Amino acid sequence: MSASHERSTLAPSLYAYAKGLRDSAPDAPLPRQGLPLPEHARPPRVRAGGPGPQEARAVVTDLLLPFPALPDPERAAAEVERTLARAGVRERAVFAAVTAIPPSRESAARSRARALGRHLTRGGTTFGAVAAGLGLLSRLGEPEDVPYVRTLGLLEGLGQYATATLEPLDPASAALVWLVHRARGDALRGLVDALATGDEAAVRDLLPELPTAPRELGPAHARRVAEAVGLPELLRREPDHPGLLAQAVRLLNRMCSGRGYENEILEYDEAVALYETVGARAHELPPLLDHQALLVTLALELHSGAAHLLPWPPGRRRHVGGALLAAVEEPDTPPDREGRRRADWIRRTVRRLCEAAPVTPSAAPRLRIEVVVADPGDPDGVETRFLVDGRPLVPAAFGRGPGEPPERLLDDGALRAGPEPREVRLAEAYCTEGCCGALYVTVRREGPHVVWDGWRRPGTPPGLPALPAAYRFDAAAYDTEIARAERDRDWSWPARDTARLIATGLRERPGLLARWGLRQGWAGTAFGDPDTAVVTYADLPPTTGGRQDAPPRQYLWHLPEDGAPPERRAADALRRFAEEDPRGFPEPAG
Repeated sequence: MSASHERSTLAPSLYAYAKGLRDSAPDAPLPRQGLPLPEHARPPRVRAGGPGPQEARAVVTDLLLPFPALPDPERAAAEVERTLARAGVRERAVFAAVTAIPPSRESAARSRARALGRHLTRGGTTFGAVAAGLGLLSRLGEPEDVPYVRTLGLLEGLGQYATATLEPLDPASAALVWLVHRARGDALRGLVDALATGDEAAVRDLLPELPTAPRELGPAHARRVAEAVGLPELLRREPDHPGLLAQAVRLLNRMCSGRGYENEILEYDEAVALYETVGARAHELPPLLDHQALLVTLALELHSGAAHLLPWPPGRRRHVGGALLAAVEEPDTPPDREGRRRADWIRRTVRRLCEAAPVTPSAAPRLRIEVVVADPGDPDGVETRFLVDGRPLVPAAFGRGPGEPPERLLDDGALRAGPEPREVRLAEAYCTEGCCGALYVTVRREGPHVVWDGWRRPGTPPGLPALPAAYRFDAAAYDTEIARAERDRDWSWPARDTARLIATGLRERPGLLARWGLRQGWAGTAFGDPDTAVVTYADLPPTTGGRQDAPPRQYLWHLPEDGAPPERRAADALRRFAEEDPRGFPEPAG
């Protein structure tokens, strides 16, 4: 794009370099990290280092502000490239700084900035220049820019900036670029290569074979696959292709999963269309136990999960949920333990969903607390969900992880409104609070009301939705709902009941552990085996004057199900705590 005398180097533009690599081997598999970089992509000063992130953003902002106003965008692009190379700023700071500059409202200024962005992306020879161009086009780009940005996005290191630029222009191209740099596993890489070469027949045949187990395909990968293949349109175009409908159901389930750092289903622009298509065709699925469980999970997410928050037309959410449940047949009783557990979960969850009455907003918001157990075939665990006037609270206010388990919110009365305000953690990030945050609220009684306010999200990144305003619940209705939720054990099963009864006994008799120099931990069931109760405890920290060189040792006591009633098993366990040093029960962990 730039005249040779205007360039800081005679090296080819990064776009021309990337396009040349693809044109020379159009059917070759793409490398896992993208196409290799040319030597001139980063000037030596940038490779050796540069200013820190905050300083770099300020430097870039000051440097670049005058250039979009210049009348010759080609000359301005060449000067931007030389200026950024001298400044020694890495492309991350450049892209962040450019996208933070407020765009002009004046049409001519926007056109000049767009032209500058095009010259930088199409003619830039360094990462800094291309990143600046992508930053401008992320807000000013048009459909004609898509092929250039998509090609640049194939280069190692440019994927995240190209993805951000493409998302408002062409979600399918953005998803492809994202997958080029993030896809793992031979099956997914094969699908990415077919998408990159435009081989529609291969895409159609490879998609149903894509593994969708949690360890093989996360929620973000599932969304990007659905975007890249245009899943709703593909289902309409290929109604008789074997396996496509079942795979669409699996991908939709993965997007709804809580095992991710965002509500991916809410990031998927075609989520409503895909839900509608799946709901209309759910009856076509063979009545396999796996299919039945997937449909129930989708209905559950419509009722109280993030999928409830999608932009549904009036009445359509309940209609689709009803269609999903109508396609679920009474499951046979499988011969294996895992199958029986899953069939029982399907029956119990369908019953609870059918019994749930729609909520009509009233003058005082209505709180409903529901304990949700995930499909045992794909366990996300057990979480507490909060519906305020029927609307899920945690995915709307937090969205980075599930609600806390009921043992931490209901078993010890944490949500009861007493005379003193009490702060309660309602949800924790999927990766733990210390990594990506949590959601807290303060519960207090105020005359005839119970108030939830003082919302906090410590440790969360910027950009999340605004925190809720204060909720003022009718105190009598609130107390009734808390009591109902605390009594409700219909969601539970024997091993979980055993763990709960042991934990309750230890709380009521703290001396059982204290006499051995131990403190109580959490209790629940093993993630990989729901029929095994797990009770944890740890060494007490040293008293005043003592020294602790390492965290206290934690102990996990596993109690496999043996058919005895939970009450008897818990009593036996508490008796053993009273008579023997619990350090000898399990193998130490951590």
